[in-house]
Amino acid sequence: MTIQLRMYTINRGSLQLFAKEWKEMVLPLRIEYGFRIHGAWTIEETNQFAWLISYEGRESWESKENTYYSSVNRKSMEPNPARLISRSEQYYVDSIL
Repeated sequence: MTIQLRMYTINRGSLQLFAKEWKEMVLPLRIEYGFRIHGAWTIEETNQFAWLISYEGRESWESKENTYYSSVNRKSMEPNPARLISRSEQYYVDSIL
């Protein structure tokens, strides 16, 4: 299983709006495309949003990501929550438990 930690720095004043839009639009679509979301958190002090996402299936992570991002539903997402992200970090993580 591939697990990725994603951390976004959100434009000032938009953290709660981003979290709301992510929860309403991104989360259900990710689940629809076979991803599992292990949790999501806001970090008020640093204006960041962090989440853990995984995929376990026959397709590679890259292929599954491409399928998701090229989907009509993702391309037409309005408003696009990505407009609120000023910096994005993504790391593959390994469980030690």
